[in-house]
Amino acid sequence: MTVHDREGLALTGATPESRDLFEHALDLQRCYLGDPLEAMDRAIAAAPGFAMAHIAHGWMSLIGTEPQGFASARESHARATALAATPHERAHLEALGQLAGGHFHASAATLQRLSIDYPRDLLALQIGHHIDFFVGDARMMRDRIARALPEWSEDRPGYHLLPAMHAFGLEECGDYAFAEREGRRASALHPGDSWAQHAVAHVMEMQGRLKEGLAWMRDDPELWSKDSLLAIHNWWHTALYHLDLGEIDEVLALYDGPIFGAQPPFVLPLGDAAALLWRLMLRGVDVGGRWTVLADLWSKVEGLSLYAFNDAHAVMAYVAAGRSGKVAETLAVLEEAAAGSNSNAIFSGEVALPAARAFAAFGEGDHARAAALLLPVIPVANRFGGSHAQRDVLDLTLIEAAFRAGDSPLARAVTAERLAAKPASPFAGSLFRRARLAPSAAPLD
Repeated sequence: MTVHDREGLALTGATPESRDLFEHALDLQRCYLGDPLEAMDRAIAAAPGFAMAHIAHGWMSLIGTEPQGFASARESHARATALAATPHERAHLEALGQLAGGHFHASAATLQRLSIDYPRDLLALQIGHHIDFFVGDARMMRDRIARALPEWSEDRPGYHLLPAMHAFGLEECGDYAFAEREGRRASALHPGDSWAQHAVAHVMEMQGRLKEGLAWMRDDPELWSKDSLLAIHNWWHTALYHLDLGEIDEVLALYDGPIFGAQPPFVLPLGDAAALLWRLMLRGVDVGGRWTVLADLWSKVEGLSLYAFNDAHAVMAYVAAGRSGKVAETLAVLEEAAAGSNSNAIFSGEVALPAARAFAAFGEGDHARAAALLLPVIPVANRFGGSHAQRDVLDLTLIEAAFRAGDSPLARAVTAERLAAKPASPFAGSLFRRARLAPSAAPLD
């Protein structure tokens, strides 16, 4: 007897018991709760020949962009290769193999077609949405979901994730009003939806609505943070509001508490930690021994990164902690990646490598070089992934480098740009005034 999933798709090798375990694991993944990988392991144990369970395990291994996750996904792909039988399963298998091999763009394209053919495959939509984020494709973050929405209804399991994902894509495309409506709709459909919480947080960050953002995040944090795989990142967004308001003690309290108090040894929270401490460093805040602890954890990440966005954040930690050897080592990794032929060559060569060199130059006090490296990178920085809020660390570094280099024309230009984008931001206003009060100078040679 062929077993089918909730949407009626055949599941090769599944039993009714393993199908239920599989759906439970996907529910956890869709809500970013608990340990979806462990739950999927139980589905595989119940039916070792269950093709989609192996494929889903591979996808879940890749979402965190951990070096060992790529190796685990390749193992899942190898196991599923002899098992996948339906066109739907074979399409998933192809896309999984592409991403496990570092071909992010090809995987996104394969999943795009899969979602056109199977618009109610929520796993494909969610993974595709993440890959769009990894490659910085804002339009597809929005439109991959928009294409599927009419094929769904609110009574279908997991529906809340669609407007949540759509909201994030809309925000990254600059449609803030629609993004906020969709994010709030998703949150109302499923209170505590951490991806919806995250999308609305992004809207308010981009608009400089700091007090509203804090109210949104602080109203009931237990609802969106308990057992959530996104809790650290959403607390990071909360810290950004406090930082823009100049509430440094609140930022450090969050860093030492829900953001980094447990010292999570995974690359995505390590990246959030580095980006937050770097922002504090740019403001002249002494963070004590926090950089040393963070650099130690970065140095324990096993294997070479296959996603250069992470390497650039590791360089921040190594620069600030004075680990010149690790800086040189990571730059060499990025140089090697830039010479490759997969997606990481694009991430590295076009953005991460010059950005990492800029961080190193900044740490060495060569602020003019840091500014010169960042100026051409920022307009194309989306090409190495992340969100506008995450990539903002590049803009902030350029602004401070311009000030410290004494390049007043550049400082005036980039602070004017920031104030135009965030007219309600106190920090943007203070940077603008600082640039106007600085002595005028001719452009640097």
